[in-house]
Amino acid sequence: MSTPFTPERTVGSIVADDYRSAAVFQAHGIDFCCKGGRTIAEVCGAKGLDPAKLEAEIRQAIERDGGAGDDVKQWPLSRLIEHIERVHHRYVDSRSVTLLQFLEKLCRVHGGRHPELFQIHEEFHACAGAMAMHMKKEELILFPFINQLEKAKLHGGAVPTPGFGTVANPIAMMEDDHDAEGERFRRIAELTNGYNTPPDGCTTYATAFAMLREFEEDLHRHIHLENNILFPRAKALEEELRHATA
Repeated sequence: MSTPFTPERTVGSIVADDYRSAAVFQAHGIDFCCKGGRTIAEVCGAKGLDPAKLEAEIRQAIERDGGAGDDVKQWPLSRLIEHIERVHHRYVDSRSVTLLQFLEKLCRVHGGRHPELFQIHEEFHACAGAMAMHMKKEELILFPFINQLEKAKLHGGAVPTPGFGTVANPIAMMEDDHDAEGERFRRIAELTNGYNTPPDGCTTYATAFAMLREFEEDLHRHIHLENNILFPRAKALEEELRHATA
């Protein structure tokens, strides 16, 4: 970690510092994306963890993986946005279609013995629709504005004046969406018993649950990049530009 590990540091800032720390937080059931604003003191108090032990686990995880993590905090905002769209948005688009097909099949074949499958399908169907709308708003409204801010900084152009007032407004809406989907996947994880296939589950059953687990992991990474890195940097950049032209 490039900055000291202290009880006052937020979980999100530590993961932003080095994403390899995320595995440790996840192992302890600590949300580093939607609730990344909580401090180490807060999460350790809630989980009954020793902060020194947690720090040691994180340092061991980083050392075990070796090498420096790709420091996305240093990427230009345009590169980070392009990465989010190309990797995470396209993942959601493609995986949602396949997962819905698998879940529909499971409901037909196993729904009689496992009625929870209908709830899982309902939750994921709602997630797919909400995420499609969420990503469209980012790609058509929020991300282009952030790119404009960066261009104004680099080339000395005029600071754009959006209809939504300040970048903090759409960001707040996106963060609310992130919270909703984080809660939704907590329900899905409970309904699937931690993505564990029941004894009478078929190969499709196991595959669908594995894909749901993978989807949640990608969602955590996706939300982390936005909540803990892109959004704070975009708000800071807009404030810097406004002050410079005041």
